Amino acid sequence: MGADDSRRRRIATVTLSALTKQSLVYDLEEPFRWIVDLSVVQAFESGALDLPHFFFTGDDYRYRFSVEPKTRFLNLLREQFNSGVNYKGRVLKWDTVIEQKTTEFSRLLVGRSRAVDFTEPIPNLKRTDNLSIRKRILSLTQEDARRIGVGKSTLHYLRKNASRPRTFRVYSSTHQKLVSC
Repeated sequence: MGADDSRRRRIATVTLSALTKQSLVYDLEEPFRWIVDLSVVQAFESGALDLPHFFFTGDDYRYRFSVEPKTRFLNLLREQFNSGVNYKGRVLKWDTVIEQKTTEFSRLLVGRSRAVDFTEPIPNLKRTDNLSIRKRILSLTQEDARRIGVGKSTLHYLRKNASRPRTFRVYSSTHQKLVSC
């Protein structure tokens, strides 16, 4: 069995799958579904979306949400797709990475490539406002903050946001100061 037979079998399998199941687009979408999931979590944590924004339509059994929250969510989603990621030595936007992965997959289907790796690039999903940092911020006195190099206004901002349930950003230099002592 030659390389052409193997390639034909792969194409036939994909074609049969596409005819009997969902479109191939859904298969390409799956490795990047986390981007939308992350945007949904961020939308709820930031208050851009909340349960009162949704309403139920009984005729087709779907939940819908009004225009203003939808616009806010789409802006968050757009921001997420436009965020940068290190890939092949360059910083690319996720939409560009998805386009390149689609091209790699198409090259695999026509036999111009041997493999496609959907595990690269690896997204950075670390939060800067985890529970231990929140506790550290809330227990920090003005004197301790001054000693480690955190100013009054920064401490005020950190305390205000750490006491809220929503996510917030701790800049890397401040984060380093908080965890080092």
